[in-house]
Parts: sequence; structure tokens; C-alpha cells
Amino acid sequence: MNLALLIDFGSTFTKVTAVDIDSETVLATARAFSTVETNIMEGFFNALRELERSAGLNNPPYVYKIACSSAAGGLKMVAIGLVPDLTSEAAKRAALGAGARVAGVFSHELTGAELGKIEAQDPDIILLAGGTDGGNREVIMHNARQLADSTLTAPVVVAGNKAAAEEIRALLLKAGKDVRLTENVMPEFNVLNIDPARETIRQVFLEKIVAAKGLKKAEEYIDRVLMPTPAAVLAAAELLSQGLEQEPGMGELMAVDIGGATTDVHSIASGEPTGAGVSLRGLPEPFAKRTVEGDLGMRYSAHALLESVGISRVARHCQAAQEDILAHLKRIAEEPSLISVNPTAKQIDNALAITAVDLASERHVGAIETIYTPFGASFIQTGKDLTRAEVLIGTGGVIVCHEAPAEIMRGALFNPERPTVLKPVRPKILTDDKYIMAAMGLLAEVEPLAALRMMKKYLRPLAVSTGEI
Repeated sequence: MNLALLIDFGSTFTKVTAVDIDSETVLATARAFSTVETNIMEGFFNALRELERSAGLNNPPYVYKIACSSAAGGLKMVAIGLVPDLTSEAAKRAALGAGARVAGVFSHELTGAELGKIEAQDPDIILLAGGTDGGNREVIMHNARQLADSTLTAPVVVAGNKAAAEEIRALLLKAGKDVRLTENVMPEFNVLNIDPARETIRQVFLEKIVAAKGLKKAEEYIDRVLMPTPAAVLAAAELLSQGLEQEPGMGELMAVDIGGATTDVHSIASGEPTGAGVSLRGLPEPFAKRTVEGDLGMRYSAHALLESVGISRVARHCQAAQEDILAHLKRIAEEPSLISVNPTAKQIDNALAITAVDLASERHVGAIETIYTPFGASFIQTGKDLTRAEVLIGTGGVIVCHEAPAEIMRGALFNPERPTVLKPVRPKILTDDKYIMAAMGLLAEVEPLAALRMMKKYLRPLAVSTGEI
């Protein structure tokens, strides 16, 4: 057997997966509470002991021991651009595509108050963009001077007007900052170029953030930490969608990942309009897109979820009284690792999950707006049309461990009562029962064919009907 050990150091749980590459088999999975505050390896070894016990393995020789991480809140970034709807949005997309959690997006010339806010957020990485190549350089230069004079120590990835890039690099280096130059995220008006920035962010993660999060200890045992966890899930989704020369993929898809702190949505699709007479507005959508909703988590962000939607929207999905919902949220705020066991708590978790999936999916997909002109009605689409997505995948602890995940996945489906929200209409629904999406994104780096075949083998089909969300 050629075995691989695939590890996800999560903010709540450390998850481990052992696979036999030759037989394309998942031997076992296990998880343990992440011990980020002490020694991150304690949680890892707790999970590893359970994994090897359940798989009947005794310290076997692994061909690969590779990991991803979202421990200690993951990769926190601030994106700075020129115009909110253009370079700032492009910078934000590059950050999200790299697996980052975007703590703030700033546009135009940074004020002293905004700089103070960024310093208070203490980001892991700063993405500095602004101006097309040869276009406006004053704003990005102003913002670079602000960063140079700041107390910030985070690496600065410069992905703006190339005419100002070298001058910015020299300015920031003189101020003692760690600077990385990459290609402009918007070299021409309305033209996106986010892949170079994504790769640079990933490299900074590998070099700097692994040490900052205490993961250097992990590298004494494992081969290496490859990427942030969300980037691994996105890589798995891309592979499953597009396939390989030797093995076809499953077509355009959307994946929803509910965590303790965030709900991430990934889509691998062009998102072009499917309706007649519909025109696109706004920046081109990336084929591989990720959005992260920091106010839609099951534990760390549960109070923010309630504030976003209101208690009545959560209450309509369960029989619990409003005071029981508030009491449950108080308990999980005090104990984020709490696993609900009594029926009322389970109902409330279920209601939170349905609501999170519904709202996160709505924010990710596109929408149709009707514009009335002297020549009649026009239909304008912003964002991606995912109505024809062929596959919808659900992952995350609350879906994986739920007795009836179909209830939760309904929230990601097209709702006839809200026809302008372009969610998938009749996709094949799959659940990540064995919690392997991040693991397969890691394996795809070294054994892509085995990773693709195992996803097709282990993602479990669900029957889900539409209805009131």
C-alpha cells in the first residue's frame, strides 16, 4: 500500500484522513479539538491516534504527510484598491481565491482613521492594488506612503499599477516592510488578472503564516503545509468539475462549506446569463470563485448570524422558543467546541445551518434586476448565473454529521418565490460524508487522478426537494 496522511488544522477541529493511493480508498478519517492555544500538535496526535486505531494501522510509513490550515482564524487579509467596484473588488477576489479571510476592503486614498482601523485589525497580509497599468498612480502611491508610516508588520503584496510598483517597493523596503511585487489584478479597465496575486499570497502563507500560527511544530512531523484550507477545498472543487485527460469531471458545480466561524461557497462555472435578453453588468466573474461569509458560522459567528437575519428567520426552521435559541447561542459562545446532543439544541443548530446556507448561497450567486427604459423592460444580471449548475456539494461539520443533511441543503437551491436569485435549479446533490474535500484538494497536488476518482467514489448523492426556504 502507498498511504497518504492528509491533515486539516482547523480553527475548531483538526481533521486527519488516511488514504490508500493504489486502491483509491479512504481508509479512515478522524478529528480532535484543535489545541491552537497550547501546542497545535496535541490535537493532531489525538486525531492521529483515533485514525490509526479505527483503520487498524500502527505507525505506518506514509508516502505523503501534507496539510492545510485555517487554525487561529485562518489567513486574515486587508485589501486596498482604487475604486470600490473595480480594483478594490478585484483585490478582494484575489484574496478570497487564495483562501484568505478578508477582514476589510478599503478604496481611494486611505485616511488616518482608516489606517488606524487596519492597524487595529492586525492582518496577516495586506494586498495593495490600485490603478490600471499606466493609469492612476497617485492613489496607490499615497496608500503606500501611509503603510510605510504605519506600525503594521504584515507582508504587503503589491498588485497594482506597474508604473508605480518599483517605486512602491523601494518606499516600503526603506520603511522596513516585507514587500512582494506581483502582476496588477486589473491591468486594463474591466480586465481581471487575479491568479498571480493568488499565487503570491499562497507563497507568503507558506513562508510566513505557517510560523506565525505555530505550525512550524507540525513540520517536524509532516512533510509540509501546502495551503490555507479554503484554497484546498477550491482546488478539490476545480478538479472535480473539470476532470483530467484520463478521467472526466462532473461539470459546473457549487459547493457550500459551513464552519464554526464562516460559511464558504465555491463555484466552478462560467456564470454567463442563461435567460434570453439578459445582459451582464459589473466585473467579469472568475470561473473558480470563492466567497466567505464571516457572519454566518455555526459557533464563533452564531451571534452575528442571528443579527444578520433576525431571530424570527431562524425560529421558523425549528420548534424552539426564542428564549431557547438565545440560551443556546449563549452556551456556544462560552463553549465553541460544544456538540449538541439534546433534541432542542439539535433543532436550533439545524435552523442556524439552513439559514446560513440560504444566505451564503444567495450572496454568492448572481441576481437579475429589471430595468425599465423608454424602449421597454431590460434584464440586467450581476454576478454568476448558477441555475444550470450540474452538481451541488455540501460539506462542513453540521452537514457531515447531520441525520438529515437534505434539510440543510435545501437552502442552496433555487426558490421559485425568489426567482431573481440565481441559485442552482436541479443539480445533483452530493454530501461530503467522510469530510474529504480539503484532503482531496491536498492530494490533488501530488496524486490528482487518485484524488478525482476518490471524490467521485465517496461523495454521497442526496435526494433534495425544493420548497419554502
